[in-house]
Amino acid sequence: MVRVKRGNVARNRRNKILKIARGFCGTHSSSFRIANQQVIKSLLYAYVGRKKKKRVFRQLWIARINAAARKYNLNYSRFIYILKQSKIILNRKMLSQLAILDPIAFSFIVGIVK
Repeated sequence: MVRVKRGNVARNRRNKILKIARGFCGTHSSSFRIANQQVIKSLLYAYVGRKKKKRVFRQLWIARINAAARKYNLNYSRFIYILKQSKIILNRKMLSQLAILDPIAFSFIVGIVK
């Protein structure tokens, strides 16, 4: 049987993983076997984190809108319901930005809604 030398292929594959693992602590950055496990785990965490980020920001926007709406004796759910009834199409991100950066514009929207 002919001897197969996988020098370049194997080295490139390992170096690709070790490059991703740079900055990990201890053996997690130097030993291929352990680094490979850690890289798989970290990529999974990164994937989950990208999904979670969307949820966390939506919660933040809702909390900000709720706090701003309560100044005008409205709670969040009632405020959003009335916005939809009056056909004002603003997403939660924009509403929270208005509530923080431009309270006058937010009060104007609340005035229209009420």
